[in-house]
Amino acid sequence: MMYHDVAIVGGGCVGLSVAKHLAERTDLDVAVLEKEHHLAAHQSGRNSGVLHPGFNYPPDSKKARFATEGTSRMKKYCAKHDIPCEELGVLVVAQDNSEEARLDKLAEQAEANGVEYKLLDSQAEIHEHEPHANGQAALYAPEAASVDSQQYVYELAKEVREAGVDLYTDYEVTRVEQTVDGYHLATSNGHFEVSYLVNAAGLHADEIAHQVGVGERYQVVPFRGEYYEVRPERADLCQTMIYPTPNPELPFLGVHYTRRTDGKVIVGPNAVLAFGREAYDNTEFDPRDLYETLTYEGFRKLLSSKLMIKVAWDELNKSYRKEKFTKASQRLVPDVRAEDLQQSYAGIRAQLVSDDGELVKDPLFVEREDAVHILNAVSPGLTSSLPFGEHIAETLVEKV
Repeated sequence: MMYHDVAIVGGGCVGLSVAKHLAERTDLDVAVLEKEHHLAAHQSGRNSGVLHPGFNYPPDSKKARFATEGTSRMKKYCAKHDIPCEELGVLVVAQDNSEEARLDKLAEQAEANGVEYKLLDSQAEIHEHEPHANGQAALYAPEAASVDSQQYVYELAKEVREAGVDLYTDYEVTRVEQTVDGYHLATSNGHFEVSYLVNAAGLHADEIAHQVGVGERYQVVPFRGEYYEVRPERADLCQTMIYPTPNPELPFLGVHYTRRTDGKVIVGPNAVLAFGREAYDNTEFDPRDLYETLTYEGFRKLLSSKLMIKVAWDELNKSYRKEKFTKASQRLVPDVRAEDLQQSYAGIRAQLVSDDGELVKDPLFVEREDAVHILNAVSPGLTSSLPFGEHIAETLVEKV
């Protein structure tokens, strides 16, 4: 049996950020329990690596605050620790009048959130930034950046270890039980007794929470996002980042282009229902996870919308038919061809859905007297990880 004051379940960017800020503020005996042997095996390492400066979020919202602060802090952290981070800027492109009108809304939000931006009102101005991008107008946000998310996670891990935090890898939490003095955690490698619990388990956060009667109105529905990589000899098709204008009626952004810190250009992701919480290939499935999703009342209500059915069908086609993915890619960059794209990696988004069929779009954590359950650290989770982890640490410190 092992004893600690605080156990953080999940060694991703949010869990490690919580550990970092607890170690900086307290002398608590903190442990991080990570089920994988390697860090950043899931959401924290399988993402685009983009730092979102905050123009796409409503003013005064948690997302806006965490994204704007998180972008600034992440750049400083990367500079201090020699982590690859390139401030490339992003071009959000409008294809028609309705999308151009939405750019004005993004500009208003950027203004309110203190995010630098410039509106471009012609194809010629767009080509000054991205010669191969197609559109009639665009919003340019120079503060967007690309970061090596895996190196960032490992640097956080190094920092918390040096601060005295115990980091247990290969320790999958299989059972959580509340006790008189805190919590008993059964893991794949032993048992823990702890006074306080932070649930930062990402794709499995709802399962951990439900074991102690928390967050039972919600369930994680996994959505897989698949990326293609532009072949190196054609990587000049995208110099920085090219995004579509977001549609507020749709839950996901859509296919876009990102130049990474290693010089590779990735295209994607789509957003298709994953047949398992860790089913990264479109031929993989987990019978238990799939059954839980298909029988979940909230998921059935979500799919009762004709719009969601159409989106689901379109995204499924992008997953299994390369020509459909290519067509979506050509909307932003017409010169790209199917032969220019080669399959790359996939990530799975832990999308929280409520019992009434609503996608939970904002960060959501549930407090108990001796615990904090992070049920939804939705995008931009990587961008927000430093201020969000600090916020969770401060919340826990108040309890202690």
